[in-house]
Amino acid sequence: QVQLVESGGGSVQPGGSLRLSCAASGRPYRTYYMAWFRQAPGKQREGVAAYDWDGYTLYSDSVKGRFTISKDSAKNTLYLQMNSLKAEDTAMYYCAAAPTGVCSASLFLSWACYSTWGQGTQVTVSA
Repeated sequence: QVQLVESGGGSVQPGGSLRLSCAASGRPYRTYYMAWFRQAPGKQREGVAAYDWDGYTLYSDSVKGRFTISKDSAKNTLYLQMNSLKAEDTAMYYCAAAPTGVCSASLFLSWACYSTWGQGTQVTVSA
């Protein structure tokens, strides 16, 4: 199975930007679709953005227009560019992967579609 390692989290002021990275190793990256999830204390896990390696992307309403998911195929790395950050974006962010064919694109932001998870990287947005 693919292995995932997130990086790039940290503290940023409201309105600032941060880019998260998810390095994938193991099976060929192109055989998986990928997503970013987040979970804040006391809240449910939330799908943030998904990418299927064919260019299809899906964003949660809460981040649409502010976050961009992308990938670098040569580096087998998935990115989440986060702009105009808000305090409510504070959470542990997780990278997740699933083999192609497990879920339809409409379910790419559902945690149940994913079987491989990274360890998480903390994002804190505060003044």
